[in-house]
Order: sequence, then C-alpha cells, then structure tokens
Amino acid sequence: MRVLRLLEVQRARECISVACSLDDLRFHFTVWYEDVDLHELAALHGDELLDRLAFHIAMFQINAVCSLRPDTIELGAYARFATPRLIELWRTVFRRVWAQWRWEHGLPDYAGPVFVDAPAAADAPARPARVAPGPVDWLVFCGGGKDSLVALKLFERGGLPFATLGYAHSIYGDAARQHALLDRVAGGTARARAERQWVIDDFMDAPVVALRPSLGARSLLAAETPASVFAALPLALARGYRGLVVAHERGANTGNLVWPATGEEVNHQWGKGWEAERLLDEYVRAELLAGVRYFSVLQPVHDEVIFELLARDAELAPTTHSCNVRKPWCGACAKCAYVWLQMAAHLPGPIVDATFGDDLGERAENERWFRELLGLAEHTPFECVGGVAESRLALGQLAARRSLGPRLARLAALVGPLDLAALGGPLVAVGAEHGMPPEVAARVMPQLEAAAAAARARLK
Repeated sequence: MRVLRLLEVQRARECISVACSLDDLRFHFTVWYEDVDLHELAALHGDELLDRLAFHIAMFQINAVCSLRPDTIELGAYARFATPRLIELWRTVFRRVWAQWRWEHGLPDYAGPVFVDAPAAADAPARPARVAPGPVDWLVFCGGGKDSLVALKLFERGGLPFATLGYAHSIYGDAARQHALLDRVAGGTARARAERQWVIDDFMDAPVVALRPSLGARSLLAAETPASVFAALPLALARGYRGLVVAHERGANTGNLVWPATGEEVNHQWGKGWEAERLLDEYVRAELLAGVRYFSVLQPVHDEVIFELLARDAELAPTTHSCNVRKPWCGACAKCAYVWLQMAAHLPGPIVDATFGDDLGERAENERWFRELLGLAEHTPFECVGGVAESRLALGQLAARRSLGPRLARLAALVGPLDLAALGGPLVAVGAEHGMPPEVAARVMPQLEAAAAAARARLK
C-alpha cells in the first residue's frame, strides 16, 4: 500500500512551502512571491483564508507525486480544508490531466489515490472572500510564447490596463534567465506592472524514475495550468485583480487520441481547455475569492487566427520562446517543430530565421514530430501544439510561399493535395464559447473577428 501524505504547509512572509512523502521518499514544493507580504494579507483577511489558499496551492503541487501511483492520500491536520467539492475537482483534474500518463503506462483503471480522511463538513462551508478592487483589473499570465504575446497585444490595443505574471519553474533551469526571457516578451507591451513568481520543485527534477524502478513509473507529469491558477490567488488578493487571464486557444480542446480500452479522449492539453477553464473559474469564485474570474482571451480562436494577429507584431516574434526542453528553442522537439512550421507559413523569412536560426523542417531528428503533427502517425505529439488540420493548413501555406525542402516535400506528398480554403474554414471561425467578462469581450472579440476575416480572405 503506497500512501501519499501531505506533511506540512508552511506560510512564510514571501513564500508558501509544501512537504509530502510517499513511502520513505520526501518531496518539497515552494512558491515564492515578489513584493507580496503573506503575513500582512493574513492580518487583513484572517489566517483561515490564507491557510485555505495555501492548502489549495499544496494540493495542486503534490498531485504531481501521483505519477508514482499511490493507493491512498492522507491529509492529516489539513483534512479540514478538503471539502467534497475540492475532492471532486482534484479527482477530475487527475483523471483528465493524467489520462496521457495512464495511457502511456497501460493503466486504464487507475483513478488516482483514495482520500482516507473524512471530507470536511459541508453544513457550514466557508464563504468566498471579497477582494477589494485594485488600480489594475487584469493579471495576464505570460509564459513567453506567441499566444502570450498576442493576448497582451489584444489587451493593449483594446485599451484594457493590465499587469503581467511571469513565473520561473525549477524544472526549466536557471530562474534569472527564465525571467529575463519572459521580460523580453512582456516588456514589449504596455503592461502597468510586472508580477513575478518562482516555483522550486524537487520532485519533477528527481531521478526517482531511474533510481526507484520498483515504483513502476516511466515518466512524471504535473498539472501545471491548474497549479498556476491557485498559485496566483495570493496575488489577486494582494493587488485587487478581478481577473486571472490566460492565452489558451481553441485547439487545446482537441485530444491526441481516443483510448479504446476506456473510450476516453486522451488530451495532453486538457488543463488548458474549455472544460478545465470553466471548472476552475467556477470553483475559485464559489469557494475562495468571489468576483475573481479565470478566463482565456484566445478560447474562441484557433492558431490560424492567432498567427494572423501575431503577424501584426512580427518584429516581436523573435523575443518569444515556447520550448520545454531548452529555452528559448532547442530546435529538435515537437513544440519547436510546430511553432517553426506556423511561423514559416505566416511570417517573413528573416523573422523566422532570427527566431530559430535554421530550417527545422529539414532536420532529421524532427521527422518524427512532423509525421505526428501531420496525422501520419498513431497520434499527435503530447505537447501544447495544434491539431492535424492546423499543421496541414500551415504546411499548405508554406508550400504556396516557397519550395519545400526534400524532407518536408516527401511528407507533403504523403499528405496529398490540400484545399486551403476548405481546410481553413473551421479554423478561421470565431467560436461563441468563452469566459471573458462583458467589458473584456467588448474590446477583444471585435479584434478576433477582424483577424478571422483577414485570415479567411487570405486563404481564399
């Protein structure tokens, strides 16, 4: 019986630290905040609220340890915060985010650890706290990629004052360099304030897969997006932000494959999709901070419209980065291959060269990624990339702009002729589903509609 135990949740003035264990192993997670006094927030709003926020941050950090397949989870002294609704949300996130991990490990029946502590009493639930409005309403997450840049520019052109949130995670290397790369993107916008976080995680970097093979884990996974939402709540409380804004696009709703053993869709990006967005938004407002919204400004559109918008700030494209292997770009992973293909299809050649410095379509190590991206393999890459239709549309546009190299030309021949207008039709439609508050939608949706119309005309 493997037991995941939450051992400690500690609030210091500048950080929240979490310790957990599984068997004889110990893991730690710490979220650091710049220019936020957690003790002062507790004095203003009460220790109970800060403890509840810290507990939620802890729960969505330690769920990564479920990659080691615990049978049960014990919360000990912190079980008083585990309401039935929190347990339901946590289990939903685990089931959907870890679908990829379960598929890779051949575990269709593993539903995550069983909570052994009795759920907190639901007869007198804590009310969500009211957040006093601050000088800036919108905190826009900036991960450094093209989606982040486009979202920031939508707010800027819409006349919506905003702050940016950049966080450095220990799994991605040197924190100072990560923040410097993030500031290259966000610093080119009209942000009113820069918020910064540091996440120090000794689990995702641990050699536990190699050194403890008896656990049966071949890979580790984390629910990065849900974790980042809860980790941002102390900032909303401290500054009076009314919205936590992300740049998750419509393609995140499309899965990588359907698992015959369970009939479920396996989607690497589920945590960024519309279902997750609604669940997290509703939960935060109902249970923690009333009036604080969580939403994406790109949920209505696919990458074809996003790259239409990016082309208007093409000179800033070389400041972006999205690679999860080696920042800014390793040039040999699925993310790099996809973004290069889209940039090559939509942006001037010198801009693409300044970003990547090479023709990634002709690298032998990328052939696997392009096969998966173009629907010539069992499934699309387990990465935050567009679907098959989006990749094929980009390939067709690139071929119309210039001659393809021999490797991409061979793959294009396997794909066959493409009707760009027909293929692009669904990809330039602006969806009606989104969670933007009315005052944001009024400034953003016209920009999305105009970009979609321009992309539609270009494809015709």
